[in-house]
Amino acid sequence: MRTIKTTSGEAISIDGDLLAVMEALYKEVTAKREFERSFEDMVKEIQHLIGQMDEEERRTYLAESLFLNTVKYENDKLEAYMKKLSKK
Repeated sequence: MRTIKTTSGEAISIDGDLLAVMEALYKEVTAKREFERSFEDMVKEIQHLIGQMDEEERRTYLAESLFLNTVKYENDKLEAYMKKLSKK
Protein backbone atom coordinates (compact mmCIF):
# COMPACT_ATOMS: atom_id res chain seq x y z
CA MET A 1 0.00 0.00 0.00
CA ARG A 2 1.28 3.42 -0.94
CA THR A 3 1.82 6.15 1.63
CA ILE A 4 2.14 9.90 1.56
CA LYS A 5 3.65 12.09 4.28
CA THR A 6 2.61 15.17 6.18
CA THR A 7 4.99 18.13 6.24
CA SER A 8 6.49 16.78 9.47
CA GLY A 9 6.96 13.31 7.96
CA GLU A 10 4.04 11.34 9.41
CA ALA A 11 3.08 8.58 6.97
CA ILE A 12 -0.52 8.19 5.82
CA SER A 13 -1.66 5.06 3.98
CA ILE A 14 -3.49 5.89 0.77
CA ASP A 15 -6.27 3.32 0.75
CA GLY A 16 -9.37 5.47 0.23
CA ASP A 17 -9.96 6.00 3.96
CA LEU A 18 -10.83 9.70 4.17
CA LEU A 19 -11.17 9.60 7.95
CA ALA A 20 -7.53 8.48 8.28
CA VAL A 21 -6.44 11.51 6.26
CA MET A 22 -8.69 13.79 8.32
CA GLU A 23 -7.25 12.39 11.55
CA ALA A 24 -3.72 12.97 10.26
CA LEU A 25 -4.64 16.55 9.34
CA TYR A 26 -6.11 17.12 12.79
CA LYS A 27 -2.96 15.83 14.48
CA GLU A 28 -0.61 17.67 12.14
CA VAL A 29 -2.28 21.06 12.05
CA THR A 30 -4.68 21.39 14.97
CA ALA A 31 -3.32 19.30 17.83
CA LYS A 32 0.38 20.00 17.27
CA ARG A 33 -0.32 23.71 17.29
CA GLU A 34 -2.62 23.44 20.32
CA PHE A 35 -5.54 24.87 18.31
CA GLU A 36 -3.44 27.92 17.31
CA ARG A 37 -3.80 27.41 13.57
CA SER A 38 -5.37 29.26 10.70
CA PHE A 39 -7.41 28.45 7.64
CA GLU A 40 -4.24 28.97 5.61
CA ASP A 41 -2.31 26.47 7.75
CA MET A 42 -4.89 23.77 7.07
CA VAL A 43 -5.13 24.56 3.36
CA LYS A 44 -1.33 24.44 3.05
CA GLU A 45 -1.19 20.98 4.65
CA ILE A 46 -4.10 19.70 2.54
CA GLN A 47 -2.39 20.98 -0.61
CA HIS A 48 0.83 19.27 0.49
CA LEU A 49 -1.00 15.94 0.80
CA ILE A 50 -2.93 16.35 -2.46
CA GLY A 51 0.31 17.14 -4.27
CA GLN A 52 1.59 13.67 -3.43
CA MET A 53 -1.46 11.87 -4.82
CA ASP A 54 -1.91 10.69 -8.38
CA GLU A 55 -5.06 11.44 -10.38
CA GLU A 56 -6.88 8.25 -9.38
CA GLU A 57 -6.14 8.78 -5.68
CA ARG A 58 -7.43 12.35 -5.89
CA ARG A 59 -10.62 11.10 -7.58
CA THR A 60 -11.11 8.48 -4.86
CA TYR A 61 -10.68 10.99 -2.04
CA LEU A 62 -12.86 13.60 -3.75
CA ALA A 63 -15.68 11.08 -4.11
CA GLU A 64 -15.32 10.03 -0.46
CA SER A 65 -15.25 13.67 0.65
CA LEU A 66 -18.35 14.56 -1.35
CA PHE A 67 -20.18 11.57 0.07
CA LEU A 68 -19.22 12.41 3.64
CA ASN A 69 -20.13 16.07 3.20
CA THR A 70 -23.48 15.18 1.62
CA VAL A 71 -24.34 12.98 4.60
CA LYS A 72 -23.30 15.79 6.98
CA TYR A 73 -25.39 18.29 5.01
CA GLU A 74 -28.43 16.00 5.08
CA ASN A 75 -28.04 15.44 8.82
CA ASP A 76 -27.75 19.19 9.45
CA LYS A 77 -30.91 19.83 7.41
CA LEU A 78 -32.76 17.10 9.27
CA GLU A 79 -31.61 18.47 12.62
CA ALA A 80 -32.87 21.95 11.71
CA TYR A 81 -36.19 20.50 10.59
CA MET A 82 -36.55 18.48 13.82
CA LYS A 83 -35.81 21.59 15.90
CA LYS A 84 -38.44 23.50 13.96
CA LEU A 85 -40.99 20.73 14.60
CA SER A 86 -40.19 20.58 18.31
CA LYS A 87 -40.87 24.31 18.69
CA LYS A 88 -44.42 23.93 17.37
